[in-house]
Amino acid sequence: MVLLDKNNYHTLMESLKAVPFNTYFARSVVEQKIDGKVYVDNIGKPQTFYIIHPYGMSLLLGKSDNKMFNQQFREYIINADSPRDKDEWMQTFPHEWNTVLDKLFRDDQHQLIPEVELDARVNFKFNKEKYLDYKAGEQADASIQITPTTQTVFETLQGAVIPANFWSSSADFETNGVGYSLYYDNILASVAFAAFIEKGVLELGIETIDQFRGKGLAHKVCSALIDYCIEKDLEPIWACKLSNTGSFKLAHKLGFEVSRELPYYRLKYIAR
Repeated sequence: MVLLDKNNYHTLMESLKAVPFNTYFARSVVEQKIDGKVYVDNIGKPQTFYIIHPYGMSLLLGKSDNKMFNQQFREYIINADSPRDKDEWMQTFPHEWNTVLDKLFRDDQHQLIPEVELDARVNFKFNKEKYLDYKAGEQADASIQITPTTQTVFETLQGAVIPANFWSSSADFETNGVGYSLYYDNILASVAFAAFIEKGVLELGIETIDQFRGKGLAHKVCSALIDYCIEKDLEPIWACKLSNTGSFKLAHKLGFEVSRELPYYRLKYIAR
């Protein structure tokens, strides 16, 4: 399990294109739109890849029966040599990986090791008609103002799902991204932004300031970004953890429908 030089990232692209679910985060790393990491089994002729986005999302891809790589990967997960400093959330392809990992991630008593927690990741498909029905019933609120997201917001917004975690700089975001900021009584409350834009699709990211959560603001600022997608003929993309009930419910409210549910592994950071 060795780091692949960025000059060789192109060797992954065909394997990545074969994945039948949402992997835009991995593509952004491989296409070097953002600075991530790629581990492989063999520098000369890689067949197994582990792609890590700086936000913490990751994809284990390719040949699943390489015993040496798999053992090294397990050591990576348990942080044996301290290569990790935060949690990672991993998807896999092909599905054979899930059988391999079920054995790899268990101890001598066949219990799941403490570094691994199982969840599911849900991919959604946008239903434009359902969204427009939702929009027809929306009520205006004089306390709310929605404007394009500025470089200042990019540079100062704090939280987990923020543009700075998905774009290399505020200048990159301003040139290649898009976002909308919702102000409630002139105070920044919520931001919806493009986490990834890739050939006709835009994946949404959303962050609401703690003090404004529960006020029903997220759907309004997301709606502005979805309207942008419709105007620009981009397909809005939504994905979230199954355990993230807030995001799951918001997706349904905005016209998204579940299209796929996948195993999702939380690889917990435990300092050694």
